Amino acid sequence: MTVDSIWSYPPQAVGAQGEDVTGFTVVASDGVIGHVDREADHFGMRHLVVDTGVWVFGKSVLVPVGVVTGIDREERRIAVACSRAEIKAAPRFRTDSETMDPDYLARVGQYYHGLPPRGAATA
Repeated sequence: MTVDSIWSYPPQAVGAQGEDVTGFTVVASDGVIGHVDREADHFGMRHLVVDTGVWVFGKSVLVPVGVVTGIDREERRIAVACSRAEIKAAPRFRTDSETMDPDYLARVGQYYHGLPPRGAATA
């Protein structure tokens, strides 16, 4: 996976491009992380803003769509190729303006690109 591909849906999730995934549950390799609050594509850096509820003290996290490993449309679930701890350790998402900050998005992309590869999971 290249740094650029971290911002594009992988082939197993290609149908998600243009699909409204708002409200879908996001599942890491070791459990639920929250639900999709919204999807954005600024500067060609498509990502999900995930509301974690009480898991990360009511915060949201930004997840590049390149880590999506599967989408179950019937169950409204999105699986991602990282653990809850890896998502929690990502560069902190504080405000919506960060989704418009190319430097912040680049840091997020570098972080997720640097994670060890995992086998594909299903949603």
